[in-house]
Amino acid sequence: MPTSATLETWLRASIEEAEFPARGRVPGGHFRRLGHGMLALLPEQAAPEARACVLSVGVHGNETAPMELLEGVLGRLARGELRLGAPILLLLGSPEATRRGVRYVGTNLNRLFRRGLDESGMEPDRARELMAAVDGFFARHETLPRLHYDLHTAIRDSRYPRFVVSPYTERTAVEMDQWRWLAAAGIQAVLRQHRHSWTFSHYSKHYHGAQAFTVELGRALPFGHNDLAPLAPMAALLAALLTGRAPAEAPPGRMTFFRVAQELMRESETFRLAFPEATANFTEFPPGTLLAEDGRAGETRVGTAPLAVVFPNAEVEIGARAVLLVRPEPPPA
Repeated sequence: MPTSATLETWLRASIEEAEFPARGRVPGGHFRRLGHGMLALLPEQAAPEARACVLSVGVHGNETAPMELLEGVLGRLARGELRLGAPILLLLGSPEATRRGVRYVGTNLNRLFRRGLDESGMEPDRARELMAAVDGFFARHETLPRLHYDLHTAIRDSRYPRFVVSPYTERTAVEMDQWRWLAAAGIQAVLRQHRHSWTFSHYSKHYHGAQAFTVELGRALPFGHNDLAPLAPMAALLAALLTGRAPAEAPPGRMTFFRVAQELMRESETFRLAFPEATANFTEFPPGTLLAEDGRAGETRVGTAPLAVVFPNAEVEIGARAVLLVRPEPPPA
């Protein structure tokens, strides 16, 4: 059987469509390739604090820092510095987009994670594959608590370079230990969604009751240009999850919390944002400020209370979200 030294090459092999063994040993267990860009790490015995963890990267193909971060943790496991103690599903969201160095090829993959998806094309087909992999993984480990961190980077600068988006669902509350883990992992801000969004992390939370987050880890840069030093606390969190140990904790009040007040959609070809393209995430605008103009929807202005913008992108497809408008809220008690 192949040695564990092959493990750290899995991500690059998936991107480059190179050969990779179907299975192999790692300290404390083994790995099994489930499909293109899909790998399960299976422990000989789950540790007492183990969770069934989904770790996904590359749902947007040009967001490379999470891939390099994951490679580093897998290298530690391959070298025997870590011992596997929890079942882990590793997913490379869009290998083709990553190979091309683009965000997506045909359409934004991270809006397609819903059951009954009837769209066709490369990204919808990949979304169905990824959803099926998550369904099977959680079914095989149904006795363990469920967790999904979907790791990203943003396309622009941010007042809080490291932040998480907490998906909305009526069914699953965020556990307090998640806020404590994320605070200790160097996360600076939390954005709580106000409605269903059909992202990958939302899929796991909505359909499987998992603790799930979209984790933004800085700005999208090419391979080799990422500064991983600020992400060391997040690497420590991922390493703890692999070993089945409880991660480090810190007070949630270290993070700044926001809630979505409104999603601004692009409804026509003449849509434009009324602020500079380089505006950083979480930039706040005072009441009365013109934020956008759309040939169909008209003007959007800030109301009586200030609003901050997150994920502004005027070039999204028609019918897609162009910006989130958010307000601060107190941290959870």
